[in-house]
Amino acid sequence: MSTRARATKRYTVAVVGATGAVGTEMLRVLAERKFPVGGLRLLASERSAGRRMVFKRTSYPVERLAPGSFDGVDIALFSAGAARSLEFAPEAVKRGAVVVDNSSAFRMREDVPLVVPEVNPHALRSHRGLIANPNCSTIVLLVALKPLHDAARLARITVATYQSVSGAGAKAMAQLYEEAKRIVRQCRVTSGEWRVNSKLKTQNAKRKTVLPSQIAFNLVPQVDVFLENGATKEERKMVQETRKILEEPALPVSATCVRVPVFIAHSEAVWIQTERPLSVEEARRLLQQAPGVRLVDERTPGGYPMPVDAAGRDEVLVGRIRKDESVPNGLVLWLSGDNLRKGAATNAVQIAELLIKKRGQTPF
Repeated sequence: MSTRARATKRYTVAVVGATGAVGTEMLRVLAERKFPVGGLRLLASERSAGRRMVFKRTSYPVERLAPGSFDGVDIALFSAGAARSLEFAPEAVKRGAVVVDNSSAFRMREDVPLVVPEVNPHALRSHRGLIANPNCSTIVLLVALKPLHDAARLARITVATYQSVSGAGAKAMAQLYEEAKRIVRQCRVTSGEWRVNSKLKTQNAKRKTVLPSQIAFNLVPQVDVFLENGATKEERKMVQETRKILEEPALPVSATCVRVPVFIAHSEAVWIQTERPLSVEEARRLLQQAPGVRLVDERTPGGYPMPVDAAGRDEVLVGRIRKDESVPNGLVLWLSGDNLRKGAATNAVQIAELLIKKRGQTPF
């Protein structure tokens, strides 16, 4: 039988958290990348059950998430939060599905691979039905740093993130929109007026919000909750996940994570030291050839990565590459990546693609 005549094997896919920002993006990416979906189950909370969503011109009902939802499912893409993952992911595996989980629930478990396909696809070999999708900030960082690590071995990473509100969900996006709208309405952009009125009035600040502080026209240096050492949980995630994915448990990593008034796409300022010298020219060449990277490094206005350009793309945009003159073997770079796509949905679908890559064999 010819390759053309041979039927393409298709898989039953479940999307858990289908109505959320990442779940919606997962459906879009599955369609765009022509993933061989034979059956589709859209799963969400009881509140969303009964809605209908369109996938490839066909309308599907959203079902309430329950243990029996995974009977007959081959691949389950989870994006419903850690609590739901802890409750339902083991059940999905028990019923025969392979789970790709987008929450933090399983990332640091030794028996669960934490995978970025461009960085450590070999980690999938050890999976036992459960695979973790890394944090969006970590994914964007490591897609850019992996080729440099392979060439010169990273000795230290320092990163400051500029994270969009979509990383905190649809309600955070709505908070930015509503705050910006109210501030613009009450402001006049003249001398001291803006300084006074760009901060929401007390009665407005009492409105129920998702983020810990006003985000419109502001920066919030807190992503997730604070830990005893003064770091936030997001910053600890970046440190621990980076070490696990690169298989460098002692690698010095320092992170400061900041929420910024951008709807979609995270950006990061990154300082690295390498064990052997790496010139700017060599770094640019490596990044230009790296999978999942788009080099945007012109020293002209607009010739650098920006979230408005990264949004809607699967590549991580990398630029502003220069020597760090303050340390030996130091480089500085700036990057932007869509946190809903490569930072979440696309990475999960790419993992699923790796699982089914060897057709004719049992991929799971």
